[in-house]
Amino acid sequence: MITVTVLNEKGGVGKTTIAITVAAGLASRGKRVLLIDADAQGHASRALGLAKYPGLYDLLVRNADYSDVIQAIPSGKYGGIGESTLYLIGSNVETRHIANSISDAWLVDEKLEPLEELFDFCLIDTAPTPSLLHGAIYLATDFVLYPTLCEFWSFDGLAESLVHRRAVESVKQVKVAGIIPMRVRSNTLEHTENLRSLKERFGNLVWPIIPERIVWAEASTYQVPVFVQAPNSDASGHAWELVDRVEVLANG
Repeated sequence: MITVTVLNEKGGVGKTTIAITVAAGLASRGKRVLLIDADAQGHASRALGLAKYPGLYDLLVRNADYSDVIQAIPSGKYGGIGESTLYLIGSNVETRHIANSISDAWLVDEKLEPLEELFDFCLIDTAPTPSLLHGAIYLATDFVLYPTLCEFWSFDGLAESLVHRRAVESVKQVKVAGIIPMRVRSNTLEHTENLRSLKERFGNLVWPIIPERIVWAEASTYQVPVFVQAPNSDASGHAWELVDRVEVLANG
């Protein structure tokens, strides 16, 4: 199982969008995918049509059985055929209390270990606020994706996130899979200049831009991935490019 965490210590940069898009896209191709909602807002849960529920809290704090916290997402929700290959561990407001309720930094890693042979990919959507839970998630992660807006505060969140990733390097190698410029408006000087600066600093780690398109928000309203809501849109094409790049990670 390849574990990919989507993280930026700034809200509103598209973490949930990336997490559900990639998870659903991989599942539609027949990959066995576990999506973990680690944000107390529970938006990844809601984005796939489920009610918010304390799945992650129950697993980590109440030591619940996996069968009680993992829910299957109907394959029709993400364009799959037949039996579901996408599963969710959900979140709600209780998730914010996990950091104060656990003391073992390796707990997330330990809880995912029994699932290694059951899933091909695990995608983790995270909250913008750093905590012990973030540290525990890093220790369970193989690759990190950093979505970012081409704006100052988002870059600041990205910088803080990278610092915290380096803090765990002595005990766990966590690779940066890519930095994804989100909702880019190429006709504005600010976004153009900031994108250039991002590429100058991080080079090939910067993935192709995701232009700003209203169809992403429309897909969220209908609680389906963008490639289901608007399969012929350029946004759908960008979504599949993301899925392609993450799928390659399994090949080392």
